[in-house]
Amino acid sequence: MSRRDRTVDVLVVGAGPAGLAAAARLAAHGAGRVEAVEREEHPGGAPRHCPHRGFGPPHRPVGGPSYACDLADAATAAGAVLRTSATVTDWAGPRTLDLTTPTGLERVTARAVVLATGARERPRSARLIPGTRPEGVLTTGELQQSVHRYRRRVGSRAVVVGADPVALTAVRTLRVSGTQVVALVTDRAHGPLQSPRHRVPVLTGTTVAELTGHGRLTGVRLIGPDGALRLVACDTVVLTGDWIPDHELARRGGVPLAPATRGPAVDTALRTARPGVFAAGNLLRGVESAATAAAEGRHAATAVLRFLGGDRPWPDAGPPVLCEAPLLRITPNLVTAAGPPPPHDRFLVRTAERLPRAVLVVEQDGRLLDRQPLPGTAVPGRAIGLRAGWLAEVDRGGGAVKVSAMSDFRQP
Repeated sequence: MSRRDRTVDVLVVGAGPAGLAAAARLAAHGAGRVEAVEREEHPGGAPRHCPHRGFGPPHRPVGGPSYACDLADAATAAGAVLRTSATVTDWAGPRTLDLTTPTGLERVTARAVVLATGARERPRSARLIPGTRPEGVLTTGELQQSVHRYRRRVGSRAVVVGADPVALTAVRTLRVSGTQVVALVTDRAHGPLQSPRHRVPVLTGTTVAELTGHGRLTGVRLIGPDGALRLVACDTVVLTGDWIPDHELARRGGVPLAPATRGPAVDTALRTARPGVFAAGNLLRGVESAATAAAEGRHAATAVLRFLGGDRPWPDAGPPVLCEAPLLRITPNLVTAAGPPPPHDRFLVRTAERLPRAVLVVEQDGRLLDRQPLPGTAVPGRAIGLRAGWLAEVDRGGGAVKVSAMSDFRQP
């Protein structure tokens, strides 16, 4: 089969909130030919499957499909080209990628590449849940597609596993489909924050020990905090959260990943270690809100414009930014010799535990760079904003910058 070779100025891989926002800003500010490619049939990413309101401006929230449509319209209105059902299969050079499209094979060379391939939830196989292999075991994405896209009722009795906000989205989607939610299960000490319409029995400190049933799921065997086993009858289980960046393309291109996030390591300009290659959105760390991903897409676009305008040379990777337990991860996670502050002048941190009245402490080689008291209780599943004023104090030739949390009654 013949292959078509083409060139563009900027190739954006992924047309979710980050990719669309990046494409819109790039095209609007004269980046040349900006092309965003998306392997799905329609642009918009995960919000397309989330009809609940809560996207867009806080004073005027809209449903996910409307939000996705607005982002796509803004990108095309700015002059970006959106190509769907186009899958990037591999790299053929530093900024050259091979595509499979409905019209055939293509090889596209760009002056700059923005990776915005998003994240996915781990399926049952990756979570190593024992038991049989019956029908009725879904991730949140599979649930949303079944209910909102294909209008299917997934079952009559469901158990939702997880404690992130997406677990409540799964509860809401199941109820829309007419499914009774008999329990929400989490191994954490606290369940997700709930509004009255989400009320459902919450089993904390509980893990899934086994799935039962042949042909169709018949139940879930759970281990409670006391070690006792109980069997909950259900025909549907929805596994939520446990997000992993969709990083296969980045890895195939030799883009170094950050161990804590499993996404590309990036500096505050969202530059990877590969010259001319940027990364934005939930590819960086799993999941944050669509608004956060879109803001990162616009931030990356600003850095791309500087790069296309002659902002050279590509900076060497500086010290990594690391988190200490119980903090899980931080993005961005590199400090280079030159670059703007991160989006909204904040780093995003996640914690594995509730942190009431905590202080974030930033240090390098035993030297205190900053202390920032948190205004409230930090909880798992929600980002903590770490202000970036300490960047000016970093020794770019020094060791790793470490971020830790401690009680505000203690001194560093």
